[in-house]
Amino acid sequence: MTDSRKPVFLVLGAGAGIGGNAALRFAAGGYHAVLARRSDGDGLARLVDTIEAAGGSASGTLLNAAEDGTIEELVARTEAEIGPIACALYNLGAQIGTRKLADTPHRTFELGWRLGTYGVFRLAHALFPAMAERAKHGTPGTLLVTSSTAAVRGNAGQHSHAAAMGGRRMLCQTLNAEFAPQGVHVAHVVVDGAVDAPDTLGKLLGDRFDGFKQAKGADGVIDPAALAETYWHLAHQPRNCWSHEVDVRPWTDVAWWNDNPDR
Repeated sequence: MTDSRKPVFLVLGAGAGIGGNAALRFAAGGYHAVLARRSDGDGLARLVDTIEAAGGSASGTLLNAAEDGTIEELVARTEAEIGPIACALYNLGAQIGTRKLADTPHRTFELGWRLGTYGVFRLAHALFPAMAERAKHGTPGTLLVTSSTAAVRGNAGQHSHAAAMGGRRMLCQTLNAEFAPQGVHVAHVVVDGAVDAPDTLGKLLGDRFDGFKQAKGADGVIDPAALAETYWHLAHQPRNCWSHEVDVRPWTDVAWWNDNPDR
């Protein structure tokens, strides 16, 4: 049964990788986790069951974040029926694959923007006024935003993804400029490496997924449970030491700012 007195951790993009592991970590820390994903109701139910079996509190909903009004409705419903959203994680990807410019239709490019940038704007627009008001009474709020190497470096064939993620990064900076003084913390997390996530990289690679991880070697792929600890830390930093952008990668990988033709 939902305990409305608990702070709420809202996850948009609650798959079995980053989103699900972050939800499990925050639920273990006393939050009620609200999980939202576009499809796979069975997978969503398994995540909720896993959290509850571990002693946490969670609920789930299917949601198409690209549709106008869906994010806004979820925020309003969560705050009215469950409790105040103390921390939100925007974990939706915007990868449409590597495409040449001529092979990137206008609607496909726009979808990347809707998921990569516009969704973050809509979530902040719906949530930040309430977060800022609660911060006046001593309860700061946090928005965690999962991002990627494309936010800081554009590669050939990544027109839509790089534009969406670059916009996501700049939006996080403008949101921080306006709302950090009001007690709302925005942390942009550049995930600069492959993540051991069956719902994303696993589906992309298919039968090659296990071989890929073996080739990367021990600790060569980001563990989403370890990344969840980074998210937990970001959400609980003291206000005099907020991190607004961090990047993470396996120790074997070359950082995004280095020239590495194999990446």
